[in-house]
Amino acid sequence: MNAIKRSDIQTGILVKIVLKEDQRSGELTEGIVKDILTKSPKHPHGIKVRLETGEIGRVKEIVE
Repeated sequence: MNAIKRSDIQTGILVKIVLKEDQRSGELTEGIVKDILTKSPKHPHGIKVRLETGEIGRVKEIVE
């Protein structure tokens, strides 16, 4: 799988994230990025973001 880099993510884009409690099931939550929480350019489990709903998780997919 192609890893998503921090530079690929901007606030205001639509993404699918996996929440901490959904990591085992892999269930994805869709939403708009409010804040990018990961400071490093990449992360093996995905860049951590906060959605406009307040949910926090790691980006698995960018919705085009």
